[in-house]
Amino acid sequence: MNNVAYYGYFDTIVNEYLIGAGALDIHEGEVIGLVVETGCKYFSALEFPQKLEGALRVAHIGNSSVRYELAIFEAGDDAPAAEGHFVHVYVDRESRRPVSLPDALRRTLEILA
Repeated sequence: MNNVAYYGYFDTIVNEYLIGAGALDIHEGEVIGLVVETGCKYFSALEFPQKLEGALRVAHIGNSSVRYELAIFEAGDDAPAAEGHFVHVYVDRESRRPVSLPDALRRTLEILA
């Protein structure tokens, strides 16, 4: 699997959690998250069609930013194939200026902190 695919999985894990919790509306919400930093460490190769599992935690919550830490595993494996992080800055959809995290989003993030 190409390294860019891992970043797609990281993004999917974060968005699935936030959307599923009702804390983020990526289509109509007033606030959106912009990726301002990302990184990944690779430990073992993954290949299609392996089944994968992901893990997510929140390492830091700021006024308008969040640092997510993630891992991708082959299903059933205890050792991650890759670990990474994303930093999102939450901004107003129209102005693209940073905004304070909405209360519902902050509460949802605090569950994983």
